[in-house]
Amino acid sequence: MKSLTLLLGSILLAGCTAAPQGIMPVEDFDLARYLGTWHEIARLDHRFERGLSQVSATYSKRSDGGIDVLNRGLNIQTGQWKEAKGRAYFIGEPDVARLKVTFFWPFYGGYNVIELDRENYAYALVCGPSRNYLWILARTRQLDETIIQHLVTTAKSLNF
Repeated sequence: MKSLTLLLGSILLAGCTAAPQGIMPVEDFDLARYLGTWHEIARLDHRFERGLSQVSATYSKRSDGGIDVLNRGLNIQTGQWKEAKGRAYFIGEPDVARLKVTFFWPFYGGYNVIELDRENYAYALVCGPSRNYLWILARTRQLDETIIQHLVTTAKSLNF
């Protein structure tokens, strides 16, 4: 019975790291270029970031091959900064932008870069394990409106 419970738990946890059906993460991904700070331009609302503004995510390389994640956001009601520290690991090959991230071990969620400015790594469209999680990220706090509209159109075409 214990092994069945572990097996079912593993299957459930693995399901939280998969990309949504029909979504393909970016290939030829270069982690070294992706590391650093990204600013949230837009997101689908979800409870983890509700009430936060000026949200950013900073990614740095871990000695074990993973990635340290530091998410920060300003609580607009209290004026206090909120931080969440986590870690991420590639699922499969490191040149495919499909990762699993945890802020509450042993629970992992999917982190999938589904569109990326390949020339400058200046903006990205990222989704979680379902179509309920989507972010537009940029290296700067503002992004050209034509790029935002392109990313929104892409997201809509993927049924977000």
